[in-house]
Amino acid sequence: MTEITLRQLHYFDALAAHNHFGRAAAACAITQPALSMQIKELEQALGAVLIERGTRQARLTKFGEEAALRVRDILRAVDELSAFARASQGRLAGRLRIGMIPTVAPYLLPTVIGNLTSMHPEVDVHVREALTSKLIQELTEGRLDTAIVALPVSEPSLTEVALFAENFLLVRPSEDETRPVPSSEALCEMRLLLLEEGHCFRDQALSFCNARSSPPREVLDASSLSTLVQMVSAGMGVTLIPEMAVAVETRSAAVSVARFKDPQPSRTIGMIWRKTSPLAGQLLQLSKVVRRSADALREQRKPASSSQNSPHRKRAPAGSIL
Repeated sequence: MTEITLRQLHYFDALAAHNHFGRAAAACAITQPALSMQIKELEQALGAVLIERGTRQARLTKFGEEAALRVRDILRAVDELSAFARASQGRLAGRLRIGMIPTVAPYLLPTVIGNLTSMHPEVDVHVREALTSKLIQELTEGRLDTAIVALPVSEPSLTEVALFAENFLLVRPSEDETRPVPSSEALCEMRLLLLEEGHCFRDQALSFCNARSSPPREVLDASSLSTLVQMVSAGMGVTLIPEMAVAVETRSAAVSVARFKDPQPSRTIGMIWRKTSPLAGQLLQLSKVVRRSADALREQRKPASSSQNSPHRKRAPAGSIL
């Protein structure tokens, strides 16, 4: 049998995940012809067809489906060996694959990366932004080392470490800035703009609105916080966004921002990783870097907090990251 390489296995794993040569090639940062050639060489080495090639989609054959499961186990074992070697160094170094949810990544990531590369220059950071369900899947499959998500995730195989808490703020059209801040019950009677299904932040916002017992009168969906804020600016309704996002998302929108009365809606952001991960000690070090980054963002927003319950137009209120 011709020698099988780890590169071929990685490429096949990507193809099995994407079911498309073009997308798999992009994920592997190679050209499509190069990936196709490696897959053909792998099939020749195995003496069996892995892929049913179509014009738009690459389907796994029955043998390919079975092979994909075994390849994933092989790659996970290789990753764990690499992680074990890094763990033996006792410090943060080498490749570190971090996942983040979309309602955290754009706002926290720059500070985290800056602090991480400054404090641990030997770390090679790879970041993946995706919804919580996808991050958990990739984490359990060994595609990620850790993920920063909203807690709890309640997965028995994962360790959860709380990092900080932050409040949700009300974003409404600028002409509404002098109006009283609505209660959670009153919010249910308004046109509420939320992230599309699949985002944990959507569920948290609906929970605050008591949506399970009294569904909002009307809900409109968007794919990003930026779109939500621009929809509010256009007079389409109101929304809630996490406090860390306010400074970025409201700077070019004709909106006002206000805090709810206590108890304010909030979420807890934390890190998760496999309980069996050899990198547990290093990931605890990373959690300290993330906390420090969150503290830095909180300090940056302090000057904007002269009145904690007063609304702001086109300006972010202070952070309440704990």
